Amino acid sequence: MVDGEANKSKRRAYIERDRELGHNQLRNDYFKENPTYPPELFRRRFRMNKPLFLRIVEHLSSEVPYFQQKRNAHGRYGLSALQKCTAAIRMMAYGQSGDTYDEYLRLGESTSRLCLENFTNGIILLFGDEYLRRPTPEDLQRLLDVGEVRGFPEMIGSIDCMHWEWKNCPTAWKGQYTRGSGKPTIILEAVVSQDLWIWHAFIGLPSTLKDINVLDRSPVFDDILQGRAPKVKFKVNNHTYRMAYYLTDGIYPNWSTFIQSIPLPQGPKAELFAERQESTRKDVEWPFGVLQSRFAIVKNPALLWDKERIGKIMRTCVILHNMIVENERHGYTQIDTSEFESGESSRSSKVKRRTSIHVGNMLGICNEVRDSEKHDRLKADLMGNVWQKFGNVDE
Repeated sequence: MVDGEANKSKRRAYIERDRELGHNQLRNDYFKENPTYPPELFRRRFRMNKPLFLRIVEHLSSEVPYFQQKRNAHGRYGLSALQKCTAAIRMMAYGQSGDTYDEYLRLGESTSRLCLENFTNGIILLFGDEYLRRPTPEDLQRLLDVGEVRGFPEMIGSIDCMHWEWKNCPTAWKGQYTRGSGKPTIILEAVVSQDLWIWHAFIGLPSTLKDINVLDRSPVFDDILQGRAPKVKFKVNNHTYRMAYYLTDGIYPNWSTFIQSIPLPQGPKAELFAERQESTRKDVEWPFGVLQSRFAIVKNPALLWDKERIGKIMRTCVILHNMIVENERHGYTQIDTSEFESGESSRSSKVKRRTSIHVGNMLGICNEVRDSEKHDRLKADLMGNVWQKFGNVDE
């Protein structure tokens, strides 16, 4: 009898939350014809405009069974897709625990966590291929045009790493994920363009690896090494080059695909080049800050134990970030590339797809990527190009 009473006391009590009330309140606040809160407050609290959020809800409710509202055995409807998606997006936006919105959305903590898990899986499945993709030849052409306007012809973006603290890192892994006397962190490697779009995201490596060690494990150069990358041919200072490049900080090696700043510039040309390179490379620092301010879940320490789930949350945040960038791009200051669209570019050829995969020549391509002499020559040519384009303006 005593054991039966003990087991009975351990059972979780069912709480009647009146989930219909939560759906009606949410709908009246944001989704009816004349909602309580205006669009600017919706944008602030959901981190995106209402049409984009409704598009996401529609896709999830039609493609993912978890977000389809169903009746239970009593004929009563379960939680709506609006409630589930709102719970997930609020947890990501504010980085708070699952039971924070229990009183408003009328769903428990375990249900909120389940909403977040299914939301991340659904976003990656439905939108990952489109919004976390490699640049197409058309995308690459636009990136190259923008780079040339900014003084770096054939530059396709900036690459860097961001660290995300892992509060509940398992004890057995803490030494691997902790650098120095700090706290365990997980690394995100990203390639970003000037319009905040994140073209490449490589997530999950331990923080004891420096950026160059992350690069050795990253798939960022797979297309180049395997001959699948689009063809690029350009001239700088009468020297011909056949590979696009990234802007980086000083920790990256002197490869032909990386252009760093000059730590101690000597002379006006070097000073101007360092200034322009460091200013342009802030393209990658800016999206990291935007990503963390937009989704506090990746700014606050990660509370999950499962590294795979943590990686899915980060990947989902990147995909949503790119969706928001696409949706709001018309409001950004655009760089004028009309001179290239009209055919007045000095580029010797347009971007073209490679017609075959030269797997046997992979070693030669790898040597070309790691060619330090070509790196030094390209850097010197870019220094002259920047000086010609932006130096001696008054003369």
